[in-house]
Amino acid sequence: MLRFVITSIITMLTSTLLAQGVVNVNSQNSDKMIVRIAEIEVHPQYLAEYLEFANEVDRLSVEREPGVICLFPMQSADNPTQIRILEIYASDAAYQAHLKTDHFLKYKQGTLHMVKSLNLPTMQPLDEETMKLIFKKK
Repeated sequence: MLRFVITSIITMLTSTLLAQGVVNVNSQNSDKMIVRIAEIEVHPQYLAEYLEFANEVDRLSVEREPGVICLFPMQSADNPTQIRILEIYASDAAYQAHLKTDHFLKYKQGTLHMVKSLNLPTMQPLDEETMKLIFKKK
């Protein structure tokens, strides 16, 4: 169920970005939007501290970086050590710039020992038209 909801959100967000011209499907790959769902498992003893880091980097990234369209952290209701973060970047260049920011580097370096596993699959939106109904970032 969670995967279906996340996929639906990604689809709607992508449609909005396409409609607003933030994403151009006819552009080269370097201009193509990056969509990922970070799948993170945190060591239980570090969970509270990890959540503080994650919430800070997500908030600062969306506030300060125009190319960061969405960083939406979620925690499994059944297993709180399972974290998922919906990540949407306007382009590969925006993603690469994000990786070099002070707030991301603080998060990455500060949480290395807290993370048990990390998977970053890149996603392909399914319904690009529906997104414009729910999402806008200017």
